[in-house]
Amino acid sequence: MKIAFHGAARTVTGSKHLLTLKNGKKYLLDCGMFQGLGADTDRLNREWGFVPSEVAYLILSHAHVDHTGLIPKLVKDGFNGKIFCTPATKELSTALLEDSAGIQQEDIKFINKRRIAQGLSYLQPMYTEEDARAAMGLFSTFEYDQWFSVDENVQAMYKDAGHIIGSATVHLKINEGGKETHLTFSGDVGRYRDVILNPPSTFPQADYIVIESTYGNSLHDKDVDTPDLLLPYIEKTCQQKKGKLIIPAFSVGRTQEILFALNQLELEGRLPDLDYFVDSPLSIEVTEIVKKYPHLFNKKIQNILKSDSDPFSFKGLKYVRSVDESKSLNYRNGPFVIISASGMAEAGRVKHHISNNIENSRNTILLVGYCEPNSLGGKLMAGAKEINIFGIEHEVHAEVGSIRSMSAHGDYNDLSQFLACQDPRQVKKLFVVHGEYDVQQAFKERLLKKGFMDVEIPALHYEVGLG
Repeated sequence: MKIAFHGAARTVTGSKHLLTLKNGKKYLLDCGMFQGLGADTDRLNREWGFVPSEVAYLILSHAHVDHTGLIPKLVKDGFNGKIFCTPATKELSTALLEDSAGIQQEDIKFINKRRIAQGLSYLQPMYTEEDARAAMGLFSTFEYDQWFSVDENVQAMYKDAGHIIGSATVHLKINEGGKETHLTFSGDVGRYRDVILNPPSTFPQADYIVIESTYGNSLHDKDVDTPDLLLPYIEKTCQQKKGKLIIPAFSVGRTQEILFALNQLELEGRLPDLDYFVDSPLSIEVTEIVKKYPHLFNKKIQNILKSDSDPFSFKGLKYVRSVDESKSLNYRNGPFVIISASGMAEAGRVKHHISNNIENSRNTILLVGYCEPNSLGGKLMAGAKEINIFGIEHEVHAEVGSIRSMSAHGDYNDLSQFLACQDPRQVKKLFVVHGEYDVQQAFKERLLKKGFMDVEIPALHYEVGLG
């Protein structure tokens, strides 16, 4: 049995890990899109490192695009097997993948206008909305905490990862020649004090573990609540400077956390009387999907639901659906707040809002989660004074702020707590993925000190035998 790492290897996005049994059958864990890697992004997303038609099964951890975003391309390029996930992951993936296709088509159209003027050839999107819809026909769903048969060699079980609605850690029992091997893939590990979701579940003892490491060398601030972090930005930008507060936010998870925080401010009588626009049809759709799974909310939210039927709504909240409505926000003077996808500001409507507002010092761009260093959000977070958006150079005069503690990824204490249910002496090898290389190296040292004896940081397309 072998495992190969075709994404999220010494980088944070593009999660794809290929398991090959001795009989040649192949199982893919996640099929994520690379994001925010500059000029390399498109090339990495078009080069698999394996043959899609040879993959028998795809087992998903959760719906985020850096874990599912290349599924339509995988199918388009020859994959025709079953895709396993939780019910919420299927519902979210349906929305996310069609949206991803739509964004690609719109962005390519915008870029091609400039390429034509420069005498360059047309670019094509990796897949279309029709490709995305075709892929959804291959999905099969399973609830948490039940073993199910992938085939005669492999059984799988999902446990709650506490990252987003429907997110799961993947646990495999693999039988080869009468020998049973246990492999765990963490997907993305949530936080034990998440404001909305239950904490990550414990899981069975594993022989091999593939674990994410996004915040493997840092701690989130546990002393300040999200409402208290957001309020000063609203007051300074909107009330004092009369400007626009633009918040790039992932449609799944982060947008709902922000809406919940604003709802809390309203319940406490502290929410400024402003317009708050959610400018993302996907974010609107996802929020409605999240509301359908209240049984996955933590006890705090369960109690709030007894007196507040919609903890994601508040006075002043407005949903922007059409392109024309979105464009009109660029011609409207502040003060108001825009919450729009994507979280790294790499695509979607928020990229246009930043382009149109970044040169005005009254405005603020507030980054509320992890941004790949080469993404637009990452460059802004690093303090760039000039930025290129859609081929146009912009001077950065708007204030740029960040709230890193809002991440849905666990920090190194959360990751350590996640692994605490394991006997390190029984883990033959632990693979650290989904993190920046320097972070992974620091996390590896922590794992070795905790008693894990063999910890490896695989490079892209690295393959290794198990057992």
